[in-house]
Amino acid sequence: MGKVKDILDRKGYSVYAVDPDITVYSAIEQMCERNIGGVLIVDKGVLAGIFTERDYARKLILKGKSSKDTPIRDLMTANPFTVSLHTSIDDCMQMMSDKHIRHLPVTEGDKILGLISIGDVVSHIINEQKSIIQHLESYISQ
Repeated sequence: MGKVKDILDRKGYSVYAVDPDITVYSAIEQMCERNIGGVLIVDKGVLAGIFTERDYARKLILKGKSSKDTPIRDLMTANPFTVSLHTSIDDCMQMMSDKHIRHLPVTEGDKILGLISIGDVVSHIINEQKSIIQHLESYISQ
């Protein structure tokens, strides 16, 4: 099974992050424009949290807040689980399943290297399985 590095080498290392004082509404607008389901919250260059569609759906109304007046820091998930470039895809899948999360920031120390989603993990596994099948079919047909 592959490593997180394999996913980021394919999809890219760019990360979209916002300041913790941005409004929830503005963050949702930007997520929509970029067609992403989560955004990292960076405070003075340090990963402070993550905000996802799930955070919006579960926390905003339940806290009786308005998205146009609420800073994202009030709804973000602070201290998110992270992985490194060398974390196995199996370990990512297990963490996502155990913790009920869909996004994992990729870090090295305090440096943010990327962000992977459950979709990235599933895509990687499918491509890996296709490659194995092709290899086996080639082997059998020889």
